[in-house]
Amino acid sequence: MGSPASHSELLIATVLLDIALVLVAGTLLGRWVRRLRQPAVIGEILAGVALGPSLLGLLPGNPTAWLFPAEARPFLSTVAQIGLALFMFLIGWEFNPAQLRSHRGTAAAVSIGSIAVSFGLGVALATLLYHRHDTVGADRVGFTEFALFLGVAMSITAFPVLARILAERRLTGTRVGSIALISAAIDDVLAWCLLAVVTAIVTASGPFDLIRMLILLAVFLVVLRTVVRPFLVFLTRRHATTYLLVAVVALVFLAAYVTTWIGLHAIFGAFCVGLVMPRDPAPELGERVRRPLEHVSVVLLPVFFIVTGLGVDIGGLTGANLLELAAIVLIATCGKLIGAIVPAVSFGMSWRDAGTLGILVNTRGLTELVVLSVGLQLGVLDGQMFTMMVLMALITTALAGPLIRSGRTQSTSPTDQDPAAHSSGHSVPSMRTGRTTTPPWSR
Repeated sequence: MGSPASHSELLIATVLLDIALVLVAGTLLGRWVRRLRQPAVIGEILAGVALGPSLLGLLPGNPTAWLFPAEARPFLSTVAQIGLALFMFLIGWEFNPAQLRSHRGTAAAVSIGSIAVSFGLGVALATLLYHRHDTVGADRVGFTEFALFLGVAMSITAFPVLARILAERRLTGTRVGSIALISAAIDDVLAWCLLAVVTAIVTASGPFDLIRMLILLAVFLVVLRTVVRPFLVFLTRRHATTYLLVAVVALVFLAAYVTTWIGLHAIFGAFCVGLVMPRDPAPELGERVRRPLEHVSVVLLPVFFIVTGLGVDIGGLTGANLLELAAIVLIATCGKLIGAIVPAVSFGMSWRDAGTLGILVNTRGLTELVVLSVGLQLGVLDGQMFTMMVLMALITTALAGPLIRSGRTQSTSPTDQDPAAHSSGHSVPSMRTGRTTTPPWSR
């Protein structure tokens, strides 16, 4: 017989076992929620929560503690960050400013309105919640940081999940669907910019440090635009797709390191590389670069869900927390509805279509979890606040599908169809290419 495995070998084996459990649980729950006509991401998030202290940890012997020991969690976090970085790159790559020409006035108004109202209501809500969540561990959280972060978290719209709902409800080619999709894309960019500002404020040790971070960020963006993008364009024109895939992944990780060194989160670097990534030739890039990265992201992202779920403890919520949760869900929903409906109606949309639009942009899904994980890592959110915000993301995302009935909006008439849309209702239009695709992370 061989010698007993060392402690490090057992630790690595435990991490591999954890990943296997996460993939199986996420797949099973994902398939189950799809039968309920919900995005699979809901089931994957629920799997992460179920494997954490909220359910599995309540069983005798606390299986969560020995299945996911404290020593293994940094390794799981590393795997999760790799998947998250690739996901953020794909989100940045999916955004194409050229698509904003269609319905740009209405979409911009809806996007800015929904973010502004949600952000303002989130800051207002922070004044009521701050005194109960102003301490994380032994550290006191400043009100400015707490309020700004809560405002950003309320402003999120999940572009991938929204795109999936549009496809399933056969709204992709309609006017309201096109406006919702474009608004969500604008929301993504604005929300990440807001989060970058808040992160800089939280991590800066003073005004001079904040100025230093902003200068370094500006230099980073200039380098991306003047050096990295031409390099990527050169590789695509030479059809060096094998080298291009390696170069893209290396640049994503390098940019993640640079933004972390600057004082921002790693996701910002990955997202920015996606923004400068060439869009053409679309078929070749989609086949040789985008598809492999999507497949890797699909495998690694569920690990992010379990890492998130380990920080969610529903059993730790008190009666007062449940009232706070109700207020959070109400404010989050009202902010998006008011912020979207008012500008939509002012641009000539019917109240029914505007209401549908407000429901659509209220979806948060995985994108919200990314933002909340940043807040948890920065020490802005305590455990209870983090749990309530995750539940808010689940509730608002789960409500969107049932509230929208296919064919009920006036915009489904042929005269309102987007002439550029060619979707059959079972796939999602790519913001980069106009082709129809189904993002794996929204399944």
